[in-house]
Amino acid sequence: MKIHSLGYIGVNCTDPARWAHYGTQVLGMMDVSEQLSPNDDSVYLKMDDRPWRIVVNKSDSDGYAFSGWEVAGEDNFNEALNTLERHSINFERASADLLAQRRVQDLVSFSDPDGNRHELYWGPISDFGQFASPVGIKQFITGDQGFGHVVLPTPSFDGCLQFYKDVMGFDLSDLMKVRFTPDPNEPEKRLYFMHCNERHHSLAIFECPMPAGCVHVMVETDRVDEVGRAMDRMKAHNVKLTGTLGRHANDHMVSFYMATPSGFMLEYGAEGRTVEDWSRYSPFQSTVNSFWGHDFSVGME
Repeated sequence: MKIHSLGYIGVNCTDPARWAHYGTQVLGMMDVSEQLSPNDDSVYLKMDDRPWRIVVNKSDSDGYAFSGWEVAGEDNFNEALNTLERHSINFERASADLLAQRRVQDLVSFSDPDGNRHELYWGPISDFGQFASPVGIKQFITGDQGFGHVVLPTPSFDGCLQFYKDVMGFDLSDLMKVRFTPDPNEPEKRLYFMHCNERHHSLAIFECPMPAGCVHVMVETDRVDEVGRAMDRMKAHNVKLTGTLGRHANDHMVSFYMATPSGFMLEYGAEGRTVEDWSRYSPFQSTVNSFWGHDFSVGME
């Protein structure tokens, strides 16, 4: 399977209007719900020339819903379906209504061994409407790199790692082994970062359950100043800080972390690392999270 990029994400929320406010006034995205879904409670957020990148559906509980992965064309899509069948992965073909909602040519949905939901599609349908941030952001880094990245909980780590490598075709960028306490007897949790394009990682998998179904998602802007302005907006709108400003050791992202209305975190960053030739790249294990900053204890306060 040849994944091109993380195309979009779906989230659940008991009050989607909270995401409309958060998405526009804190993240700086456009609310295009009136154009795309005028007759229901769903919220669609736009961050580039695609019609949307985040869809928020009304639900009885808050949490992460699915990751939408794009493949480059119908041939790659059909090859991906053959891969799913060859590995005995059950998948569901999208209805005409769902294709219209997602604005794609074709789509299937399936789950990893721990139940994380994925949508695989080709052929986005776009009017290439101009992105106009309500808070003045000029550009999010998307394009061939896609939406950003997502970190998913995978307690059944070995089976999930095999799934993402052998079925979905991701390759390893680097890895960490982490403990939440200084106790050396605490079992290490594996955290693997994986790529499908030049972005350092579009996916990471973490050997730990998460009630919201996601550790965090990341969006990237084109300059560090926008990260600082987002921190100001976060404070102004009383959004909880969950990780202080810092620069990661693996993907070099300058970022901070904050809560979302659906219970998982969002990393807001700039200056992320890209790798043009992965054949010359050597995956590594890092023993530190960041060169500086990124204190996650603030999220416990």
